[in-house]
Amino acid sequence: MSAARLSSFPSARRLLLWSGIVAVSLWVLVPIYLVALGAFGGREGVYQWPKSFLPLEVSPDSVMVFLQIQGVGTAFLNSLIAAGITVVLSILLGAPAGYALARYDFPGKNAYRLLVLLTRAFPLAILALPLTVSFIRLGLYDSMLGVGLIHTVLALPFAALVTQGVFMGVPRELEEAAWVFGCSRIGAFLKVVVPLALPGLAATAVFAFVISWNEVFAASVLTVQNRTLTAYLLTVLSESPLHYQFAGGLLLILPSAIFIFAVRRYLFAIWGVSSK
Repeated sequence: MSAARLSSFPSARRLLLWSGIVAVSLWVLVPIYLVALGAFGGREGVYQWPKSFLPLEVSPDSVMVFLQIQGVGTAFLNSLIAAGITVVLSILLGAPAGYALARYDFPGKNAYRLLVLLTRAFPLAILALPLTVSFIRLGLYDSMLGVGLIHTVLALPFAALVTQGVFMGVPRELEEAAWVFGCSRIGAFLKVVVPLALPGLAATAVFAFVISWNEVFAASVLTVQNRTLTAYLLTVLSESPLHYQFAGGLLLILPSAIFIFAVRRYLFAIWGVSSK
């Protein structure tokens, strides 16, 4: 094989890599851009045909009117509270489970891992009635704590499995060295393992946040007055003009994007942790 042909392989791989990056970026960013275009384009921009990909007339009126709708601010705050509860509980419960799966061998380990994942196989609609009755009896109905607990149940299986992979990437020798220098098991976990696993924990937090923020069925069934933003918009925007629906969609997208941007440095470092 000629030297010129060999030298072309790295260039072809680089071209393929960048083509994939561009394709995935467009797949994610173009829909968000179109939603923002519909939100800031007003009634005329939404119904304009043929569509203009560049914003010719941008007006925040639709977004401002949407934000002034009664109940939107409260629903937005409720979604943040429920998502915060979900993130905290998913990390506090999922990380120890992932650590146990990564560090210890016990009978039924593989079956346990499969059962954890199979909990996502049960349709939430089947559990709607018993959950509602149980939450009413426990005093959790129509509360953000109840919604956060259900969202934690949805996010916890993946949190445990993701953190398992992260902790398997942290060398056990570092933890044993901390034991030699006087750290307890808990101290070594908090001072050595957790800092190295922060990228994976950040990815788990993003995953839990997105699950909670986008979930609508449980929030609609388990709340009446204290609805999350998705449940509230499902009711309010069903008969609203199209440009207000775009404004609501943009409001649903932005918090997730901001949260991911806030923890981006941990996400970028996850490959370094998982490859060790």
